[in-house]
Amino acid sequence: MRKYWHVINVGIQNTLVYRVNFVFRSIFNLIPLIATISLWRTVYASKEGDVAGYSLAQMISYYLIVTIVDALTAVWDDDWQIAADIRDGNISQFLLKPIDFLTYRFCLFGAQRLIYTAVALVPVTLFILVQRKYFVLPADTATLGVFLISIALTGMLQFLISYTLALLAFWLLEISTLIFIIFAFEYIAGGHLFPLDILPPALAKVLFFTPFPYQMFFPVSIYVGKITGSAMWQGLFIQAMWVIAFYALARFVWWRGIRKYSAVGG
Repeated sequence: MRKYWHVINVGIQNTLVYRVNFVFRSIFNLIPLIATISLWRTVYASKEGDVAGYSLAQMISYYLIVTIVDALTAVWDDDWQIAADIRDGNISQFLLKPIDFLTYRFCLFGAQRLIYTAVALVPVTLFILVQRKYFVLPADTATLGVFLISIALTGMLQFLISYTLALLAFWLLEISTLIFIIFAFEYIAGGHLFPLDILPPALAKVLFFTPFPYQMFFPVSIYVGKITGSAMWQGLFIQAMWVIAFYALARFVWWRGIRKYSAVGG
């Protein structure tokens, strides 16, 4: 276990080198958020009542929480680094050391998220304070607790999906196009662009048979009170099952990939 704490420490030190970049990135990430909030304000100003069951405060809170969850769980360049390690043969060193590659990469992912969240805390908090009139708090402490559990599962799911996709570099020379397509689909189907329950019910139901809503929409909907009661607990169970499924898939793809890698003299 000590070796993985060392990995986290190294990851934190390496990430701190880019702390200024993180500050600018967190600030510039607020620009599309401002544009989105302005758009929805215009929509609400042009009509009376709620939109798809969302009040203006709930809708603005939805996008503010999306920003927070994204800062805590988003995978940036881990998949590219893993693919590069495989392509360049750097993966060989992990076959000779008593260290689990998946755990190693997850430690680096956690270290990066920790530093980025710490750096982004100030600009995001200031923006939320400016929007505090529209910022909705969770209904109770139990809802907040389930929301935090769901965020942890979201982070693991985000990482495992990216990790598994990156392992396809064992078979594919270039995976950037595939990752871009999956990311673009996840951005829409995950609820980054808009809440999924404003879609036609049949389409939203189909999307919930995929892991994408559990990467963003589900935890955010818990926070703003759109998913409650038995639906919340059922969704949390399904989210956990997706994490377990992708963990098993990641282990399987790694096992098959290493067999191929070793066979060709990697």
